[in-house]
Amino acid sequence: MKRSLCLIFNPVAGQGNPEQDLAQIKTILEPVFDIDICLTTVEVGADQLALAAVQRGVDTIVASGGDGTLSAAANAVIGCDIPFGVISRGTANAFANALGIPDTIDSACQTIIQGNTRYVDVADCNGYPMVLLAGIGFEAETVERADREAKNRFGILAYILAGLQELGELENFEVEIETEDKIIKTSACAVTIANAAPQTSVLAQGPAGVIVDDGLLDLTIVAPANKAAAIAATIHLFQTASAGNPVERNDIGYLRGKQFKITTKPPQKVVIDGEMLGTTPVEIKCIPQALKILVPAVEEIVPFEKLDGLPNLVIEVKN
Repeated sequence: MKRSLCLIFNPVAGQGNPEQDLAQIKTILEPVFDIDICLTTVEVGADQLALAAVQRGVDTIVASGGDGTLSAAANAVIGCDIPFGVISRGTANAFANALGIPDTIDSACQTIIQGNTRYVDVADCNGYPMVLLAGIGFEAETVERADREAKNRFGILAYILAGLQELGELENFEVEIETEDKIIKTSACAVTIANAAPQTSVLAQGPAGVIVDDGLLDLTIVAPANKAAAIAATIHLFQTASAGNPVERNDIGYLRGKQFKITTKPPQKVVIDGEMLGTTPVEIKCIPQALKILVPAVEEIVPFEKLDGLPNLVIEVKN
């Protein structure tokens, strides 16, 4: 008997032809799986469809769409031990890139058919599940600027244009970061907490390599003195991430931990997996190996900690 598979398909994701995309997916997967196709709508999201599939007891759940669709569906599968597959058809495809999953339909379907699974961490952020990352400050403002119309028109360029616009209004804020054993106080324009992040998520790339199954979160602090320094820091992050090296600038710091409590003055906007959450404060806790995902094997880099050189840095050791 064929294994049962629920395909959660977002018909408005990306810039391709959804009917052709769906037909291609069916052609590849139907010889192997008994497929139940569920389309997302304005009223019914990927999380609801995935939760219903879990309750039906299907063998495999696959989501196809942009990062928002994939993350929403994954959130419903957390902790249930059902293999979760990804077929990216979005603008940035950060979810697939972060986990080493091919971002073409054919290769993604072949990954699902091969059935290689891996348990990866997720996180809880103020009660909301997080698979990829949370951005505070600059990244959240940039994501909010890049609306659906801009993404449909410009694709990934919409995020770049939004980031350039946001640079014109760049301001640092005070931030306090509490870990299990210390309290860090500094100033920054962006704080990013990553469970998984592709190289294109440059603001998460302080340690140049985020391990998705180590039970830890990777936090990057970007604290440029001005607009020119912010541009230089971003370029440096891109270069070091591409080379697989940790950053070496005094205005960028990073650390790792199981959980973080982050408070800012003034409050800053927060984005989780591409969706706006609200504002700080936030508490983020890693949930180790809670998602069983269909993914090729990946080679990862172990990051270290670097905080020295950040402006107005104060570190208090907790008793």
